[in-house]
Amino acid sequence: MAKICAICKKGSVIMGTRRLLRGHYNPTKRSRKYPNLQWARLPAGGRIKICTRCMKAGKHLKMKA
Repeated sequence: MAKICAICKKGSVIMGTRRLLRGHYNPTKRSRKYPNLQWARLPAGGRIKICTRCMKAGKHLKMKA
């Protein structure tokens, strides 16, 4: 299963840590950050993985199976 929100399609992003003296000879690490996905029940009885922002807004309650 992909790590993508089923409602808003929010996915992963690659972020780097900002350091003061960075350049060609002092590269910073880049890491992948994932959204906070949780299982949510649909009113029709199914389950989907959605991000917590969609869960707080109650968008999963308006979805149909």
